[in-house]
Amino acid sequence: MDINNALNDVLVKLFRNIEEIEEQAIRTEEYKDMTTNDARVIEAIGMDGQKNMTTVARALHVTTGTLTISINSLVKKNYVERVRSEEDRRVVLVSLTPKGKKAFLHHQCFHEEMIEAVVEQLSEAEKEVLQKALERLNGFFLSKRGKG
Repeated sequence: MDINNALNDVLVKLFRNIEEIEEQAIRTEEYKDMTTNDARVIEAIGMDGQKNMTTVARALHVTTGTLTISINSLVKKNYVERVRSEEDRRVVLVSLTPKGKKAFLHHQCFHEEMIEAVVEQLSEAEKEVLQKALERLNGFFLSKRGKG
């Protein structure tokens, strides 16, 4: 198998596996009601306090309407709190509840374990090569966003 086919095979399997394993890692007994999408929204809201819906939607590259559907679900599940801004009642602010913060840390733990498993046996030079390769791959994806 040539290198291009080998890389294609690895990347396709990698993306599939990340999605599947991340879902399994998120859905513990405590978080059986949480989806991968929920975890991404929780991650975008973050632990820094309140964020407006537009900021979160931009971070996720979705419309505020699409985000509203996710937020409604997360509010019902008690992961997110939604309030209107005191300064401008048109602005909706979202933040994590204590349960949401705990879920954020749970998801962050999965990412930390994944990264540690990848880099634990790499030399510093190999880590730099991997970082540059992944940055280029990400650059490719960013260049394709919104096309086609």
